Amino acid sequence: MLSLGALAFSLAGTQPRGRILGGREARPHLRPHMASLQLDGEHICGGFLIAEQWVLSAACCLPCRDGKLFQVLLGAHSLTEPEPHKRLYRVRPGAAREPLLSPALPHCPQLEEKAELNEHVQVLPFQREQRDVAAGTVCEVAGWGTVTHSGRRPDRLQQVERPVLSRDECNHRTRHDHSITPNMMCTDSRKRDTCKGDSGGPLVCNGVAEAVVTAGSRVCGNYKKPGIYTRIAPYAAWIDRVMGALSGQEDTP
Repeated sequence: MLSLGALAFSLAGTQPRGRILGGREARPHLRPHMASLQLDGEHICGGFLIAEQWVLSAACCLPCRDGKLFQVLLGAHSLTEPEPHKRLYRVRPGAAREPLLSPALPHCPQLEEKAELNEHVQVLPFQREQRDVAAGTVCEVAGWGTVTHSGRRPDRLQQVERPVLSRDECNHRTRHDHSITPNMMCTDSRKRDTCKGDSGGPLVCNGVAEAVVTAGSRVCGNYKKPGIYTRIAPYAAWIDRVMGALSGQEDTP
């Protein structure tokens, strides 16, 4: 600041980053699609529900488990307080390992069972049309990532609204210097931004998930280094194929 499982976008070989810096606490449960990816009960990344058993997140958020328990928390506003529809779901180990991971490819783990949909757990539609979001469009992003440069982490979901930057502006040599591809997009990062712990969360524009918070080594909140996101539309057909293939395997005797 990606139920049936968790899909993931990444910049390969990087550590999870992204935090809601300079934002505010979200109104409880108004984002019922939000997911917290957790390792042994500790939040590591964000994500969002795109089907009953699938959560879209970032590949950099899929950890080397080393025997640790990898789960997805749905229905939460607070990570620690009791809430009526909060529930942890286990992730299927080794599901849909993609052998061709690159900075532009998704990754697809799957939850072990379907999520219980209710007022606090809902699917968020994602963008399927190949078109850029107009520069200046104000979009929102939410997460449980750290909220200060000292590393303080919130217990309750945070949110921030940021305007989209054109790809040309983001690619200026004083910003990301032509490293932003057509499969990526940027938002203004002046004092309010995503950073560590928010990777995998959705960038929502006009009620639709347009992109996923990506990993990176930039300094959060620095206006010279705009926030970077992986657009979802270029991977929509791939996402559908993966979900269909795994669902088909479950139906096979």
